[in-house]
Amino acid sequence: MSIRWLRNNTKTLEDVSMVTEELKNLYYKRLLPIEKYYSFHHFHSPSYEDTDFDNKPMVLVMGQYSTGKTTFIRYLTEQDFPGSRVGPEPTTDCFTALMYGEVEGIIPGNALTVDPKKPFRNLNPFGNTFLNRFQCVQMPNQVLESISIIDTPGILTAAKRKLSRGYDFPAVLRWFAERVDRIILLFDAHKLEFSDELTGAFGALCGYEDKLRVVLNKADKVDSQELMRVYGALMWSLGKVFRTPEILRVYIGSFWSEPRQMCDHYQLIELEEEDLLTDIRNLPRNAAVRKLNDLVKRARLVRAHAHIISYLKQEMPTIFCKETKKHNLIYQLPVIFTKIQQQHQVPAGDFPNCTKMQERLLGQDFSKFKTLKPGLMASLDKFLSTDIAKLMPFLQQQEQRKKSLPGVLDGEFLGTFRPAQYKRDPFKEFPKDDDCSEKDLDEWSVEKYKPKYDEIFYNLCPNEGKLSGTKVREWMMTTLLPNSVLAHVWRLSDIDGDGMLDNEEFAVAVHLIEGKLEGYWLPRELPSHLVPPSKRPVASSDEE
Repeated sequence: MSIRWLRNNTKTLEDVSMVTEELKNLYYKRLLPIEKYYSFHHFHSPSYEDTDFDNKPMVLVMGQYSTGKTTFIRYLTEQDFPGSRVGPEPTTDCFTALMYGEVEGIIPGNALTVDPKKPFRNLNPFGNTFLNRFQCVQMPNQVLESISIIDTPGILTAAKRKLSRGYDFPAVLRWFAERVDRIILLFDAHKLEFSDELTGAFGALCGYEDKLRVVLNKADKVDSQELMRVYGALMWSLGKVFRTPEILRVYIGSFWSEPRQMCDHYQLIELEEEDLLTDIRNLPRNAAVRKLNDLVKRARLVRAHAHIISYLKQEMPTIFCKETKKHNLIYQLPVIFTKIQQQHQVPAGDFPNCTKMQERLLGQDFSKFKTLKPGLMASLDKFLSTDIAKLMPFLQQQEQRKKSLPGVLDGEFLGTFRPAQYKRDPFKEFPKDDDCSEKDLDEWSVEKYKPKYDEIFYNLCPNEGKLSGTKVREWMMTTLLPNSVLAHVWRLSDIDGDGMLDNEEFAVAVHLIEGKLEGYWLPRELPSHLVPPSKRPVASSDEE
């Protein structure tokens, strides 16, 4: 579906807003009082704010340096962003949040932490060293109207592991992992070295494997035999780090807008690309579901935390030997977890990491802990059993609607070039806007190249002056540009939306492809100087 459908269908956005608003009210009414009463924020993550509910879906892009993180973001947005730099050396040295803004600009980290409209206020505890390496880039980009993207510094290899960043890098990653909707972890097909910092980053992602998508990038640079060995080695290494019975999905691709190298697994790369882009494209549609899921996960952790704090308070002596008893209780925390599970039927998966909980308890005064308050616990049980269940019908209605992202993420463009779709309807018609530009430039920029383009056009044997989608597709595929890029070219060049190209439209298509091959970005909409004179709107006369 086109982006115009999304603009016109406001009911989906209203449903998402309604569910989000109800989740916000439930959190402030049911969950936040319990978090404050049992000092949940001193042990786990800070309390949620309005922006944590209202912000757009976020995608965290991470990986070792020179794995193509910034290039991947440029591929999604089809645009360079201020401060971006691509190279084989570690070029990205800071966290960069890409968000939508009417005016292009950069907001530094310290200013972000005091902006109530941005979801980064709780990053303050990481200090100036981190905030000096954090920034937000705002720019008018259609993809960023629906999602936000977080670019991260390249993870250092073993040779550089002794270098200190000056802040807790894994803790920052975990903060973002808790709040984002998707985590894209990129690997280079030419280097699979697992450094100490990379292993620490994996530890920060534990518990958020459902958000993780692993990408083996630059796969067109290796042959099929090498790819098989690299893929096997990556799966083996991931299995050692993420000790779960489920196998992580690894997407094989080459995510950039330049021509790919022809290889035996070229079609596999195209199919994997479509799968990953479809997953990202569905994030806005599933935003409310993700927020509900994270809130329920947090509520279950709050319940377990309340039982732990209450148990420790009850076991503390009134006057003597407080410090000795405190250290004994911390040492026996694994046994305490088991007792709470048996006495209160709290699932083992709801409890926090025991080792980290022991470390945080060392600096706490157990005498200030609170015992269980029946009213608060009853409110929490009602939240989990009744309040959330009432929201499910609205989420199910939302699932029946789709929401597509523009540009390279537009599912309609990708579907145009999928083999299954191609057999039924090779190129779908795209409706044109009713309001057309009134500019009527005499010069057509493609005119001087048209004789060369006409030669290609007539060699493809047009029927009644037009080339079918089948013939154009076959010729386009010889350029080795990604399918998503070619689909965008087709949308721009099929000006009259009839599913075929005449000689002028074909000339526009070839001109756009040549520009792309030379390194230029494709326009969002076809500029007036590229529209053939015969396709330009005719100004209506005022004289009757």
